[in-house]
Amino acid sequence: MSRHTFAATLAATLLTATAASAATAADAAAAPATADRTSANCPMHAQHMAQAKAQAIVAGHDHGAMDARGAEGMGFSQTATTHHFVLTAAGGEIRVEANDPNDAASRDQIRGHLSEIARSFAAGDFTIPMFVHAQTLPGVPELQRLKETVDYLYGDLAHGGRVEIRTTHPEALDAIHKFLRFQIEDHQTGDTETPAS
Repeated sequence: MSRHTFAATLAATLLTATAASAATAADAAAAPATADRTSANCPMHAQHMAQAKAQAIVAGHDHGAMDARGAEGMGFSQTATTHHFVLTAAGGEIRVEANDPNDAASRDQIRGHLSEIARSFAAGDFTIPMFVHAQTLPGVPELQRLKETVDYLYGDLAHGGRVEIRTTHPEALDAIHKFLRFQIEDHQTGDTETPAS
């Protein structure tokens, strides 16, 4: 996919997500506020609001659509590969490997993608993860602003590759951890969200 086509697809995806959020907010604002539905009359209002928020998050996240955007943006099947996100005291790592050790095509596609990701992130370009997740990820604005304080180091793994992300800057470190925690949750990897020492 050309960079221009990719950018146009990203813009359309983000506009669609923004419109859906606005429509949901408009629907909620248009709902009649009856005396029975006010927070003053509901002793469990806080619990109801937390449940509604959790349901909206789950309903709004289409993992299949994210996987399809991931395959398009990353160039390899999301179901034939496994992502891991590791938080460390100095930053963290993005690891992707082919599920089948004999899948040389996925391994090579992963390596090409992650080496490009290391270069793009170092330049402050987070277009691909924004396309895959259909939003600006937590930590990205800070990582773009503080790009001179962060190192992105690509390396091969037996069945894929990894990008080590390192910094000594406290705000950049916090941004890296936010970025990786979001990835852990959105990709549903089950990785720990506590930095390894």
